[in-house]
Amino acid sequence: MTAADALLATCWTTAGDAAPSEADWRSPVPLRERIEAAAAAGFTGFGVLAVDVASAVREHGLSGIRAMLTDNGIVHLELEGLPRWWSSGPERARSDELRQFVLSAAEALGARHLKVTPDTSGGPWEPEHWAAEFALLAAQATDAGVRLGIEFLPWSNIRTAHDALRLVEDAGHPAGGIVIDVWHVERAGTPPQELAALPLHRIVGVELDDADREVVGTFSEDTVDRRRYCGEGSFDLAGIITALRAVGWSGPWGVEILSTEHRRLDVRQAAMHAATTTRAQFEAVSAHR
Repeated sequence: MTAADALLATCWTTAGDAAPSEADWRSPVPLRERIEAAAAAGFTGFGVLAVDVASAVREHGLSGIRAMLTDNGIVHLELEGLPRWWSSGPERARSDELRQFVLSAAEALGARHLKVTPDTSGGPWEPEHWAAEFALLAAQATDAGVRLGIEFLPWSNIRTAHDALRLVEDAGHPAGGIVIDVWHVERAGTPPQELAALPLHRIVGVELDDADREVVGTFSEDTVDRRRYCGEGSFDLAGIITALRAVGWSGPWGVEILSTEHRRLDVRQAAMHAATTTRAQFEAVSAHR
């Protein structure tokens, strides 16, 4: 692992007993404790949900949160958690209220990028409308000094890296790109060599994790409750890391661990194990060069 290959603890890796399958996504672990746990494990990047930032703002203010990040050597910040960003009507009004907060927080905290997700409802959608809305949000992100990345999900309307890239290219904004979570790459059946054909300027983030060969339950259940630490599952992490390095990606490499097992651990122990197992994958890749 080179000095350029920084690791970023994505939001769920330090969230403790919290999960996107719950009605309330907020982490029960104080933000300061999460940041310190990530730093102690050697992460120089940190991911956090907008709702957790909003909770912490009441105690520390945005300037206090930024100081916590700086004091702990966190130089890459990922913000996420903007639901229904593509919607309209009253639903859009609620989403826009959160959007305003997220963008102002991103600017104040010096965030690297904002991550959004697609529609998992299974309802109809219009690609042209989505491209226009993504372009709008990307322009607003630019005004806040950050990039915008969409994470594809195999059970959503944006199922693969190629679906996400098509949306981003149709939107046509230079700040827009994709976030590549290897769980979704593997579960969508995308071979590593296809990742090597992606344009570097459209890759906003990469997330590493692992899982068993067979999906148990729905995709959503499997991804939330049964992920594995890197190297403890069936994924071709060496092939994926090699392919993305061939594109020119050098980090930060997100580590996104979601599982029932992970949520039971103390946050420092969880962050340390997530970082240690991920670094071992880079060492294995280097050893086989």
